[in-house]
Amino acid sequence: MNEESIIYVVDDDEAVRDSLRVLLESYGMTVEDFGSIVEFRRGHVAGRKACMILDLHLPGTSGLDYLATRDCPSPLPVIMITARGDAATRKRAREMGAQAFLDKPVSDEALIANIRQAFGEA
Repeated sequence: MNEESIIYVVDDDEAVRDSLRVLLESYGMTVEDFGSIVEFRRGHVAGRKACMILDLHLPGTSGLDYLATRDCPSPLPVIMITARGDAATRKRAREMGAQAFLDKPVSDEALIANIRQAFGEA
């Protein structure tokens, strides 16, 4: 990852956003967080090398709704996180293009590994 890279965290739980920000910034990553897809669409900067950590259950547009409607041809890599997932939802998210589907509380090691993979790092 370079200085231009950014991690977008989209979760309606402020405590989750804060804890992910602290974790990711401790690894030297740049983070912007949003409480909903609407906030994300208003506030993110297109054209930057980025990936998204996306909560499954959000007010308004859910994580799966976002996956179904996200911009193409080169959508952001998405790491889906949830406290209330099941096998069918996990499979659906992966089929819709989520790079990973992680259960909360998220393992720091798994999250960092998936972020590095999203940026094409070993």
